Amino acid sequence: MMAKIQSPTIENPDVLLPVNPAIEQYMRSLVKQTDHPVLIEMEALAKQKNFPIVDRLVGISLEVLAKMINAKRVFEFGSGYGYSAYWFARAVGGEGRVVCTDGNAANKVKAEQYLSSAGLWDRIDFHVGYAQEVFLQTEGMFDICYNDVDKGEYPNVWQMAKNRIRPGGLYIADNVLWHGRVAIENFTDIVSGWTEAILTHNQLIFNDPEFDAFINPTRDGVIVARRKMA
Repeated sequence: MMAKIQSPTIENPDVLLPVNPAIEQYMRSLVKQTDHPVLIEMEALAKQKNFPIVDRLVGISLEVLAKMINAKRVFEFGSGYGYSAYWFARAVGGEGRVVCTDGNAANKVKAEQYLSSAGLWDRIDFHVGYAQEVFLQTEGMFDICYNDVDKGEYPNVWQMAKNRIRPGGLYIADNVLWHGRVAIENFTDIVSGWTEAILTHNQLIFNDPEFDAFINPTRDGVIVARRKMA
């Protein structure tokens, strides 16, 4: 059963901001050319509803990373209403596919509206249901597996995904610094056990000899792990 989605940006006096907000504001000022009416509308909805999205700076990095490895097939564990899929769909091109998953049918409706408006819906396969089950029902290898499900499931998703990423492909996961909770002893968690799960997830990746990994601390921390070539 999936836990009720709660925003990782929930107020907590015991957390650390990985990057100073002034630095992120400066970085954001450099990418105004990526403004698009659909993006602006999606970001406004996220702010209004306190809905967790990767936001602009991470979104841009997802597109760049996908383009760097010429990704054509992406699987998203957790897609919300299509914000991260917007960036992946731009990267994979007209012949590429992004497999999206979300447990809420209303998010699929929103995603279709937004991504159709951006001319990207024809690159999307959107499944309503439990992401891990959809993954098991989807055959083949992927250039990128992207993880943004409930944080307690992070170790499980990594174990499922890692062997279905092609050599040279990427595993990417959001919220891996969990607003600094991973680096402090006394914290208030959103759901009991989630911080411990993220700590386990991160360590598993960095200990895996088949992958090279790093963490981009922008926003809430994004881990990028590249499967080594044979």
